Amino acid sequence: MTMPPVVGRFLAAVEARDADAAGACFAEDATWANVPHPPVVGPAGVRGMLAPILARSAWVRWDIVTAAHTPERSWLERVDRFGIDGTEYAVACHGVVEVDPDRDLITAFRDYVDLGEWRARLGAVLTL
Repeated sequence: MTMPPVVGRFLAAVEARDADAAGACFAEDATWANVPHPPVVGPAGVRGMLAPILARSAWVRWDIVTAAHTPERSWLERVDRFGIDGTEYAVACHGVVEVDPDRDLITAFRDYVDLGEWRARLGAVLTL
């Protein structure tokens, strides 16, 4: 199966560092959980979660390692890379994206990442 179009738009928006475009890919009642944190809700919640890291990064690239897709769901094993202050920070991640193909919107996103690794690599950089 091919990637649902909205998932491709979302990934492109993240790499363009455009939190507004990324948020626009989500339904009003959609949730995004960076497990184990509580989920954010809707386009505004997604924008608010992504905006700080996207603004802090000179560039962002989410490399897809493996993926599987149905019209309603994508599984994305990724390495998320952020260029901050001339240094690349990379962290392995696995996302499950649920899609409403009729509305062409993301309805749920669950990201699983080793928070210890994330904090060790990016924690000090993000508090500046």
